[in-house]
This record gives sequence, structure tokens and C-alpha cells, in this order.
Amino acid sequence: MKVLVTGADGLLGSHIVRELLADGYEVKAFVVPNSPSKTLSGLQIEYAIGNICHLEEVVSAMQGCGMVIHAAASTKVWPTRSKDIWSINLTGTQNIVEAAQQCNIQRLVYVSSAVCFSPGSKNHPGTESNPFNGYHYHLDYVDSKYAAQEYVLKATRERNLPAVLINPTFMFGEYDSQPSSGKMIIALYKGSLPGYTSGGKNFVYAKDVARACVNALKMGQIGSCYITGNANLSYRELFDKMASILKVKPPRIRLPKVLILAFGYLSTFFGKVLHRNPNLNHGTARVSCDEQYYTNQKAVEELKMPQTPIDTAIEQAFTWLLINQYC
Repeated sequence: MKVLVTGADGLLGSHIVRELLADGYEVKAFVVPNSPSKTLSGLQIEYAIGNICHLEEVVSAMQGCGMVIHAAASTKVWPTRSKDIWSINLTGTQNIVEAAQQCNIQRLVYVSSAVCFSPGSKNHPGTESNPFNGYHYHLDYVDSKYAAQEYVLKATRERNLPAVLINPTFMFGEYDSQPSSGKMIIALYKGSLPGYTSGGKNFVYAKDVARACVNALKMGQIGSCYITGNANLSYRELFDKMASILKVKPPRIRLPKVLILAFGYLSTFFGKVLHRNPNLNHGTARVSCDEQYYTNQKAVEELKMPQTPIDTAIEQAFTWLLINQYC
């Protein structure tokens, strides 16, 4: 069986490709033209070059494939409102759905996001039954991922689309070539984090999410969502853990919420005026102050998702960043 993987050279996609190869699948990697990422170098895979925003290129890439894992997405949070983000996350996903039905794909695994469900506390973490409440962040990344998820779910109900949906939390791992979550590791390693905020997240090893995606080709219920996460940690807990692994000092100053929010709005204003990407905008400031905790029980039970300690995920990510001279 040949599997098409979109976003194959990203953090998650690079792990998905390797998990597929380990299971004996043939892999066709769908990547954008002139991609600078080298995370797939040396792997025995086929390449399809194109853009998910162009339906004819998606259909062409899907030829000869029996299943699809759609991991391509824009995770940009600046600018906070962007037609490009909607084009990639919603229009691109619509094209994947249309092409999958044209090509009689046996199963589509769509990588959504845990932000499509409202989070909970550590004692009562968010589940797949929680409604979406992310509109208040005013981030097109969040809104577009929810819209795309709703589109896929509707297609499973009304068009018999054989899709399973994966909702990752915050991932650490190797092959973070942008880098994305690796920026947090790099900042802590360089001692450039001024402090920590009152919020927290659910953190997970990207390889475990990739394994859940590959398992979803044969497991899971059509039309179901699966939150793929692991450890619920406050930012204070996370930075203490990371500092121990990196052998550096953790930030000790807890930054007041009112200060973070004010800084986020000022950064947004000056970012627009000066045409610069701020380190924090009004949306990400709100996110950093919220508790975004989730349970992975459904994914562990139905997709046999592994639970690698988050310490291992951080160690692997840090080692990869060092070897590839990001630090």
C-alpha cells in the first residue's frame, strides 16, 4: 500500500514518514517546490512536488496511492489575520477531501489540532466532546483549523468520506527544521527567556503522534477525533524539566497576566506599524496565560498511541537541534 503524506518534511510529517516505512508502507511525500527542509534526506521514498492549494496538483500527487495522511498546515500566528493561512488550512484541506473522493482513497487521516476543543484543568482535562471556544484568541490559525475540521467531519457524515481525525497537542521532537517548538528550547538554552506565565499546556512527543497517525490507517472510527497528547504541565513545570535536561538555569520570575496581555497588545500594534513579526502578539499572549490541558485516553485506547516520557521528547529534540547547529 502506498500512502501519500502531505507536509511530509515538517516536524510531524518527518516522523510519520519514518513510522510508515517502519511498518512496510510505500511512501509518497507531497512537498512544496524548493522546500529548504532536509529532514527526509536518504529515505527510500517517492516525491510529489506541488501545492495543496491547487486541486489539480493534489489529484496528481494522489495517483497510485491507497491512503492519505494530511499533515500539511500553516501554523503561523503572525499576522494574526491572514488569507494565506485560510488558503492553506481550509482550502488546502477541502482540496485533499475532493481529491480523496476522486481517487477513491480507502482512508484519509487528517491532522487537525487540539485547539479545536476547549481545554480543561488538570483535574478535569479537555476531551473530544468539549465544544470549540478558540474564537476569543482572534488568531486565524486557530479559527482556520476548526473550520477545516468541521469540513472534514461534515464530509464523513454527508459524503461517506473515510476519514479519521488526529488532534495533536504541543509537540516536541527531532526534525524540527523551522524550528517551531524548538524555538522554546533554543531560547531557554541561550538564557533569553525573561520569565514564565501562569498558563500551561499538554505536551507530547511528535513520534508518538506520528505512530497514532499511522495506526489510524487501520484503527479508529470513521468520523471520530482523537486528541493525541501526553503530559499536562504548567510552564513553570515545563521549564524546570527542560532546564534540568539542558543543564541550564530555569526562569524564576512569574510574569503577571496583566503585564503579558498589555505587552501582547503593544507588540501587535508596533508589529503592524513597523511590519515586523513580534515575539508575542495579543493572541499568543492570551494563549500563554491560559491552562490548556487535555486527556489522551481515547487515542491511547483506540489508536494504541504510545506514551513516551516528555523528558525523552525534549532530550531528542535538543540533541537534534545541537547536531544540526540550531543552538
